[in-house]
Amino acid sequence: MTITITTFGPADESAIEQAYQVGAASEAVDAPDFPPFCRRRFTAMVRHPMPGNAPVNLLARLDGEPAGHLVLDLPQLDNTENASADLVVHPAYRRRGVGRALHEHVLGLLRELGRKRVTAMSPTYLPGTTDQPSPGAAFAATIGAGCALVDVRRRLATADLDQAGLDSLLAGAWAKASGYQVLHWRGHTPDELAADVAYLDGRLLADAPMGDLAWEPEQVDAERLRGTELALDARGRRRYHVGVRHEESGRLVAWTLLDVGASADWHAFQQITIVDPEHRGHRLGLLAKIENLRHLLAHEPAVRVIDTFNAESNDHMIIINEQLGFRPVDRWSNWQLTL
Repeated sequence: MTITITTFGPADESAIEQAYQVGAASEAVDAPDFPPFCRRRFTAMVRHPMPGNAPVNLLARLDGEPAGHLVLDLPQLDNTENASADLVVHPAYRRRGVGRALHEHVLGLLRELGRKRVTAMSPTYLPGTTDQPSPGAAFAATIGAGCALVDVRRRLATADLDQAGLDSLLAGAWAKASGYQVLHWRGHTPDELAADVAYLDGRLLADAPMGDLAWEPEQVDAERLRGTELALDARGRRRYHVGVRHEESGRLVAWTLLDVGASADWHAFQQITIVDPEHRGHRLGLLAKIENLRHLLAHEPAVRVIDTFNAESNDHMIIINEQLGFRPVDRWSNWQLTL
């Protein structure tokens, strides 16, 4: 067997299609309850990377057949000693050294670039469901990567929403939120809110539990926010936002985001929810999430399930999500390898 690895870029339509087919086959096996692997999202990730990222895409072929894909994200504005990798191997070509070959190729590249750490994420099992290690955990063990943080994916079935219960939670939140105002918008953030949203976005890695992940907070400004919005437009992500404004100062002090992809109108992701530390204790996170859940469903009535990820240790956000009806599906390990 011969394994070859080549780099491809945004103009290589053939390689993009072959890598897409590898990803689609892999996700169908590894995450069968996810929406279909999105061609538009995948193509845009190659052609329209996020601002501040210089990704490298690798395609592995086994005896000439596309067998594996790895995208290596290389931050340029912060975390410049770090990298993150997403490695997938076509189910038909697993256990033949494809993943190992991609890994070894990337290690050489990272050392040339002076990067000191690489992280990756993979699903694992909920406690008590099996004694066997997940494929990702088994591979991480062979390369010496350690689990630096565990996330838990929770899912909300919209048909099971307790609307009366949400009304009660919302009333309780408003009782603690005197002096605040809720704002709704879709897609791009209004100009007058951009600086505040950028500030809140930049707080995420400072405020969320990070375990042993050696990642520093990102420096987000309005220009970087706009670049991110354009990249998400290219991916076909339909975004629904709620912000909470502090009436006395006029600042937006809480923000949450839900989005729907181009490949499935029945599925959404709960993305960031963040509250400025100076305004915590007023149930603004709960308030924003309920308001945005209803905002989403008013415009996307086909949505049946919403997935969200939280660090296993993020007790505060987990309590809020479970109040809304989110329930655990699986765990995801964040692996970290120091070069």
